[in-house]
Parts: sequence; C-alpha cells; structure tokens
Amino acid sequence: MSRMPQWMLLMALSMPLAAMLVVLRVPAAMLLGPLISAVIVSARGVKLQVPGAAFVIAQGLLGCMIAGMLSTVPADSRTVDWLVIAVGVFSVIAASSLLGWLMNRLLILPGITALWGLSPGASTAMTLMAEASGADAQLVAFMQYLRVVVVGGIASLIATVWGVGTHPPVHHITWFPPIRWLPLSGTVALAVFGSLIASRLGFRAGALLVPLVAGTILSHQGWLTIELPPVLLTLGYAVIGWRIGLRFTRTLLAHVATALPSVLACTLALVVICAGFGGLLHLFTGVDPLTAYLAMSPGGADTIAIIAASTPVDAQFVMIMQMARFVAILIIGPPVVRFIAKHMTDKPSAAPTRRTEKASRSC
Repeated sequence: MSRMPQWMLLMALSMPLAAMLVVLRVPAAMLLGPLISAVIVSARGVKLQVPGAAFVIAQGLLGCMIAGMLSTVPADSRTVDWLVIAVGVFSVIAASSLLGWLMNRLLILPGITALWGLSPGASTAMTLMAEASGADAQLVAFMQYLRVVVVGGIASLIATVWGVGTHPPVHHITWFPPIRWLPLSGTVALAVFGSLIASRLGFRAGALLVPLVAGTILSHQGWLTIELPPVLLTLGYAVIGWRIGLRFTRTLLAHVATALPSVLACTLALVVICAGFGGLLHLFTGVDPLTAYLAMSPGGADTIAIIAASTPVDAQFVMIMQMARFVAILIIGPPVVRFIAKHMTDKPSAAPTRRTEKASRSC
C-alpha cells in the first residue's frame, strides 16, 4: 500500500475506536483511540511516521491546553506545597532508579538498559541519551513507550471506574462552539511558533514547556486568552497518539519479544509503587485519591494531562507535579543513571546478553 491509503486506513480505524471510547465515557478517548489503532496497524507491518513538525505543533497545542487549565484556577485555590511536590517528584525518580538497579542485579535486563527504560518521563530524550551511553536503544525505546501506553491505559481505566457514582457526569462536549477568532489566533501562534522555535534550538522538552510556561504567564497577566476548539485539540491528541503507537513497529516488537514479560513486569511494578505513593499523598495531605494517583503516575506528562483535562480532579496539582518531575528527570536523570551505572557490578549484568546483542545487530 502507498502512504495515502495507509493513512486513510489508520484514520478509518482511529475514528470509530475513539468514538466508541467516548460513548463509554473513557477519559482521554481521543488520545487512546488513535494510539491503539496505530499500535495495531504498525504491528501488522504498516510503515508510517508522523512528521516531526506535526508532532512538535501537537505538543505546543497540548502545552497551551495545560496553560489554559492552570490559568482558570481561582485565585483563592489551595496554595501549592512545594515540599510535597519535591518529595513526590524525587520519590518517583528514586523508585524507578532502584527498580532499574534491581532488575540489573537480578540479570533480568542487560547493562544500564533497565535504568534508562524505567526513567519516568521525557521518553524521546531518554531514548536518545540511552543510545549515546551505549545502552540497547531499541529496548529502552520499547520500555519507554510501553510505559506510556500502560500508564495511560491504567490511569484512564481507574479514572473511569473511580468516577462512577462519585462525581457529577462529565458535561456534553460541544464540538463546534462559537469561536473567538482573536484569542484563537494568539493561541495557535503561541503553540506553533513557540514549539517550533524551541525544537529548532534543540530544546527537546521545549515543544511542550515553552507554550505551557509562556501561555500560563500571558494568561495570568491578561495578555492572552487561551482558545482551543475541541476539534483542534482532538487533532492534536490524534497526532500524539499516532506518534506513540507507530513506534511499536514489527521490527521493534521482534527485537524485544523475549524481553516482553520482564519489561511488562517492571512497568507494572513501577505503576504499583507509584500508586502506593499516591495513597500516601492522599493520606498525609488530604488530596483526593484520584488526583493523588494521577499526580504520582510515572509519565508521560502529555497523556496524564489529557486524562486530567477530561476528569473531575485538581488539574493544577496534577500538572504541577507532572511538569516538575518532567523537568527534574531531564536535569538529573543522566547524572543519576551514570552514578548508579558506575556502582553496578561488571559481571554479566553490566553487559547485554548474547541474545540481545544478536538481536541488536539484526535490527
């Protein structure tokens, strides 16, 4: 099949699946539908790739959406406790590092691959850094994107089940509301130019962070009103979902087939540990359980943002926790991995297994 029929196939699969999830009231349905569809077609051998510029702009739109969420919080809302934020951020980073170290010691995963693969957030950046450090980049990429899928799916499921009978129903979506063209123009300009400039400057996290930070500041100063029609946001969600799902190529799946049970076990263990942290956060701070769970979920920040936007939670607290960890892992992630790797044993656990080396050469 040529590219155009392949894209039409992907869209034809994504739309009804997303619509079905919307009917089932699944949070982030417009992200999960395209993501699942992309995994299916990619695993079937369809070779598509989301253009880099489209993905960058989609991140910019998401950054503006988060900025809009933060800017609409009432002035008398609960003051953010930065000590709680710091403890939450470093608890998740410490848990992922400890779990990666343990997987290496038990010879479950080779070398420092487990450390990079379990780093909570900034999937693309972690994969590139892992490759530069000599880790199995394909296995790291698989672990990172599998974690995003698993965490997003579990968080969406919990949000759906937890919300039944305990919260008022989510309001009906008006797909074509009246549009304020001037605020829309400013929002789109910030999303497009902010993300593209950050990407061109080599700031990999900037495509999301620059529009987010700039949009929040401009909104609070009254210089910009965030205006994002549901159709435009839906398109951005689809691009992000396709980008993640299409990474699960047949070649990648074949490469990691033997490691899949271990990788899935590591991912689920991290999710369970972070859920425990969420329980402690609820117990000691009084944050509602669903907000605490989403705040402590180990990435990705974009997926959690979309779920938080469609769920009755304290979105401000969730996104501050997620973005703080997102920035922290970019800054301290590589030094932490290098420090732990330096203290790893030089026995078989410090080098890739023979089977993994063979698979890497074949790929």
